[in-house]
This record gives sequence, C-alpha cells and structure tokens, in this order.
Amino acid sequence: MTLIPTATIKAYGARKPEWLRAQLPGGGDYEETRRKVRSQSLNTVCEEAQCPNLGECWARGTATIMILGDICTRACGFCAIKTGRPTELDAEEPARVAESVRQMGLKHVVITSVARDELTDGGSGIWAETIRRTREAAPRTSIEVLIPDFLGKLDCWQRVFDARPDILNHNTETVPRLAPAVRSVARWDRSLALLKAAAQAGLTTKSGMMLGLGEEDHEVEGTLRELHSAGVSIITLGQYLQPTPQHLPVAAFIHPDKFKHWKGWGLALGFKVVESGPLVRSSYHADEQANRLND
Repeated sequence: MTLIPTATIKAYGARKPEWLRAQLPGGGDYEETRRKVRSQSLNTVCEEAQCPNLGECWARGTATIMILGDICTRACGFCAIKTGRPTELDAEEPARVAESVRQMGLKHVVITSVARDELTDGGSGIWAETIRRTREAAPRTSIEVLIPDFLGKLDCWQRVFDARPDILNHNTETVPRLAPAVRSVARWDRSLALLKAAAQAGLTTKSGMMLGLGEEDHEVEGTLRELHSAGVSIITLGQYLQPTPQHLPVAAFIHPDKFKHWKGWGLALGFKVVESGPLVRSSYHADEQANRLND
C-alpha cells in the first residue's frame, strides 16, 4: 500500500489547531449523566484523564467507569491520572458499579481502571467480580473492559478472561520505539502478548494508539500489522495532547486527513473496526464500535 503524505503541524510552542476544539460540557443528557455518576460515587476516566470528549459523551448519556480508585501506581509520560500509592480497596465496588449500569439502562458500558501494582493480583479479582456482577444486574448490556497488563501475570489475565467481557481492550499507546518513554513499567511486547492471549481465549480484542508523539509512518504501519497479527479486531487512533507541562510534549499535531488515511489503511489491512481522528480516545463512540462489529 502506498502511504499518502499529509501535513502535520509541529507542536513545540504552537497553539492547538482548530480541528482540536471539543464540545463544551452541557446540553442533551449531560446533567443527567453527571447526576448518576455522582450519586453512585463513581470515578470516571472521562474526568480523571481530562478527556476532551467529556462534553459530547456525557451529553449522549455515556461515560467510562473507572474502578480500583483514582490513584495509579504508575506515572506514564502521557497520562493525567494521579499517581502514588493507593491506600484503599473497595470490596463493594463491583456491586455498586453493577447497580449503576442497571440504573443507567446502558446498552454498552466501558469499564477501566488505574494500575494497582501493589496488589498481589493487581486488582484482577475486583475486575472479574465487577464483570460478573454487571452481567447479572444488566444482562442486556454489552461489557467492554480496558485493562492494565497486571505486570504480565498470566493468572491475573486468565481471571479476567474467564469473566468473559464482550470486548477486551488493552492499549499499546504508541509504537515500540517510543514505548519506554511513554509508558511507565509497561512493556510493549508484554502488551502484545496480553492481546494475543485474549484473542486466543476467544475474546474480541481492541487496542489504541496516540499519534503525535514523534512516531514515523513506517512505525505506525508496523505496529498496526503486529496488532492485526495478534488478533486485534478494533483499533482506535487519536491525537496525543499534553495534559500538563510535566508530561511529554506534543511532537506534532496530525492533520485530520492523515487520520482518514490511517482508517482506510487499517480497514484494508483487515481490522473489523478502525476509529481514527484527532479527538478519538479509547472509549470514544465505543457503543457504535461494538455495533459495527456485527455489520
């Protein structure tokens, strides 16, 4: 396949281009979604990770629930979630999440978590219980999980696999060359092994990458090929945005036309669903992605 070159805007000291303007919070079901989230004392990655799509998604009545607290044991170069040593583990959280999903009447729910490397099981027990409880409380809701790598512990992977989520997502975040600087503790080869194991266990798998960190086009191609070979069905591609001055800088703002190119390229490669655009994040339009699997 021939790569179609499109312009990027070098980002050092540059203002964000117009195509990165997101919808402001408000309108639609935004306030109702906010009320439901608050009433169940839930954490959402929408807020904790400063997602630019919070306004749009909450107005559509969707939110991504974050379990195992709001403090991550890792300090990744791209992520705005608080880092430190968590002090609590809520054994009642699975039941509370399940009840929230039931009350919200969701057709599709996305659940993610911080990394809890201080726990022997990495939180995989809470993960599995959350999936099971949600399935019991809301049997018509499809369940998508975005999980950490559990430090490569196969028993932790299997614990989540056995709970049978409808979609298992684990993000590689970037190309292998940049992974050590972008992801704390995580290893790119371990992430690939996790995705391959999940696919071999019969789960529908999903992964995502950020563009604009300094990757080359041939590296994106190679990464997508490896993910496809590992059995990944759904890919998300979005623009990296620097959450604070202490995080990695943006190397370039990628033009929307380039994201369109990668969508076509990924579909031609054989992925079932490719969500690609400047504001795309892992959970962006996840309900629609799930529907497109069956088109």
